[in-house]
Amino acid sequence: MNEKCRVIRLASDADTDGILACLRSAFRPYERSYTSAAYEDTVLTRESLHARLEAMSIFVAVTDEGAIAGTIACQVLDEGEGHLRGMAVDPEWHGRGIAQQLLERAESELQARKCHRITLDTTEYLKRASRFYERNGYRRSGKITDFFGMVIHEYVKQI
Repeated sequence: MNEKCRVIRLASDADTDGILACLRSAFRPYERSYTSAAYEDTVLTRESLHARLEAMSIFVAVTDEGAIAGTIACQVLDEGEGHLRGMAVDPEWHGRGIAQQLLERAESELQARKCHRITLDTTEYLKRASRFYERNGYRRSGKITDFFGMVIHEYVKQI
């Protein structure tokens, strides 16, 4: 595959199928580790994706051919605090720096919106993702919550 990631841009309703396919592809290997409700909330449905598009800024990594290779969502929670959700890169695109580009774009968005602290949540099963976030300055806050019957750990980064 010689395609390159052409651009990171805000998603629109027209990206629904591509985002859903990317999420499913990225999280399929972990499906058995998730409760069914947690998995559905992670890979989304058309309806939940449209709700997320209204509530959050969703970015997509688009290839030269127009395919969505990755996605991430962010939003301002409280004054000065942003939150990341739904980071996914299609496994065919791993190792090409797309996750880094997506994370930097979301962080830039939150910084432009006057956030000085960013949080995200992840499960124990996503060890590669946890290492990626730690390499990018995120640290476990010690806050552990229930995510549809699963344990998730909060990570925090000061920006």
